[in-house]
Amino acid sequence: MGRLDNKISIVTGGNSGIGRATAKLFCMEGARVVITGRRDAENKKIVDEIVAMGGEIMAVQGDVSKKEDCKKVVDETIKKYGRIDVLVNNAGIADKHMPINLCTEEWYDEVVKIDQYSVYYMSKYALVHMEKAGKGSIVNISSIGSQGVAGISYSAAKAAVNAMTKNIALQYSPTAIRCNAVGPGPTPTPLNAPEAFQHFNQEFAAACAKHIDISLPFADVMDQAEAILYFASDASKAVTGQILYVDHGTTLY
Repeated sequence: MGRLDNKISIVTGGNSGIGRATAKLFCMEGARVVITGRRDAENKKIVDEIVAMGGEIMAVQGDVSKKEDCKKVVDETIKKYGRIDVLVNNAGIADKHMPINLCTEEWYDEVVKIDQYSVYYMSKYALVHMEKAGKGSIVNISSIGSQGVAGISYSAAKAAVNAMTKNIALQYSPTAIRCNAVGPGPTPTPLNAPEAFQHFNQEFAAACAKHIDISLPFADVMDQAEAILYFASDASKAVTGQILYVDHGTTLY
């Protein structure tokens, strides 16, 4: 039997990187998956790929930095399936390692709206339905950047994700609703591919690299997806409020 048999799961940012790997793994484990992303063409690609594998998946186009789009994703999931068992708050953007003196207010707002506010909106709307069912699992995607080794906006947003994870877990600890987070270390995705990294602030990126061990192996998207699967599945039914860093020990010193 699959580890997520018949579970209804939402994966934000599910059309690329860690989200794409998670959506595929969830479907392989028996879940019925709803993804959301801003790019309709990319949504369609992953839907076609998973359907060809025999999985069940639906895409809802949307921008999770907007509360109305978050509500739409939840509403469409309920309309089709009637419940939400798992929410994976994966959608996010990199902040190009902009330090505070170079980060504009506009850039700060853009990063925080996508990387932090989307977690608030999606969780708020999904929890309405999880409360009715009396159970559910929220898995937030944090980062080692939550420890400050990223640009100012990303570090702030991911630290907030960690705090929200523990806060939601605390509120719902008397119930079967759980909230945990996975904190990826360096993981190759389109967000940090060489062509994207050339637009990062190289000086501050180098300064941050002095505080992590980048000589260690990088994790890959499937390493992250497997950790997300653990928190989504009943194997972690007694676990809540935890942040699991998946980084080969990059931040252990």
